[in-house]
Amino acid sequence: MEKLRIVFMGTPDFAVGILDEILMNGHEVVGVVTAADKPSGRGQKVNYTAVKTFAIDKGLNLLQPKNLKDPEFIATLEALNANIHVVVAFRMLPEIVWRMPSLGTFNLHASLLPDYRGAAPINWAIINGETRTGVTTFFIDDKIDTGAMILSDSLEIDPEENAGSLHDRLMELGKKTVIKTLNLIESKQVVTQLQEDTSRLKTAHKLDKDNCKINWNLPGRQIYNQIRGLSPYPTAWTWIDEGDENPIAVKIFEAHFISEHHQMTVGTVICEKKSIKICLLDGYLEILSLQLPGKKRLKATEFLNGSHFNSNAKAC
Repeated sequence: MEKLRIVFMGTPDFAVGILDEILMNGHEVVGVVTAADKPSGRGQKVNYTAVKTFAIDKGLNLLQPKNLKDPEFIATLEALNANIHVVVAFRMLPEIVWRMPSLGTFNLHASLLPDYRGAAPINWAIINGETRTGVTTFFIDDKIDTGAMILSDSLEIDPEENAGSLHDRLMELGKKTVIKTLNLIESKQVVTQLQEDTSRLKTAHKLDKDNCKINWNLPGRQIYNQIRGLSPYPTAWTWIDEGDENPIAVKIFEAHFISEHHQMTVGTVICEKKSIKICLLDGYLEILSLQLPGKKRLKATEFLNGSHFNSNAKAC
């Protein structure tokens, strides 16, 4: 049995949970690769990635290349003499990197491949109303999320949960799946399965301002799924037009769909003493928490204590 020497590659909190589990199981991590530091915000403060913060805390050997093809980075990576690379929520690797280790490079993806290849599988599974999802490990090739699959594990999606809670549950599932994958590789018992590739596959393309905006002409259940699938980040949003000023962009974090027949215009905002409702084609969306530009996130009841939308307000 060949002892594993692992280089781990990842960036966000999801990756931290997996890296921690690898260490907890006694595997040797000879290097950690994460994104280069970037200044952000008004003060251009440099914020570390979650993986960098964790790696520093654990005293791990940290690499932050700006260019994954940079000769100096490649030489440093080769010198680590790793025999396996583990990738979780990172970026597309050049062939010179993923072909480097003798036992290969595998990725943990937060979906049941081949469905939901791409940048935001957790969000899109909820947005699309899926009732089941999971995680998959696969050997990386020259395309995105298309390599030969090693293992997959699944779980049910609660009909009321959001992307944040599903993220945490998939991370726990992913920990177990990565350890099982490492054990198979170490004992040379890996059996892979090629991915099916058809036009029927569902994708998890990158989220942006346009596909996070709510279309109020969709059925209520779809709108509700979009809101929970984008909560707590990057968050569904809408314009609220009160008729006498410029529309304001409002983020909606939590909501409740009420299926009910009515005669009101779609998008009409109804502010009552303790609730905010928006009229839909097939009912109402009750907003439970929201955020206005430059303000903090509030429960609807907190918002209504000091403010309200006027009687002409419309979501659009």
